Amino acid sequence: MINNSGRRKAAVARVYVKEGNGKITVNNREFEVYFPLPWHRTSITSPLSVTENEGKYDIVVNVRGGGQSGQAEAVRLGIAKALVDINGDQKSTLRHAGLLTRDSRVVERKKPGQKKARKRFQFSKR
Repeated sequence: MINNSGRRKAAVARVYVKEGNGKITVNNREFEVYFPLPWHRTSITSPLSVTENEGKYDIVVNVRGGGQSGQAEAVRLGIAKALVDINGDQKSTLRHAGLLTRDSRVVERKKPGQKKARKRFQFSKR
């Protein structure tokens, strides 16, 4: 069993990959139930489809923090890193598809004297 982690925004995913028949479980729930949006499911399974490993591994994921999109991309990174640990020859394929790069963008903090991070309060000349 190979375990790895992925991060995105405030989400952290711990991914456990082992030989199996392609079952994906997220937080003790079915993968389709936890991520109802189809593009989240496509994003998560993209490392498997790029490396042609669909149906070869059972994946168990524990994910915390953030929202659904951040969690989905954290799981995607964790799966990609675990596949590299299993077979190092797949690293160039996953790297070329952009699946091994951690997206470091996070929410900018709110500044004092402003409405949000960049939005100012309305200016009134008179």
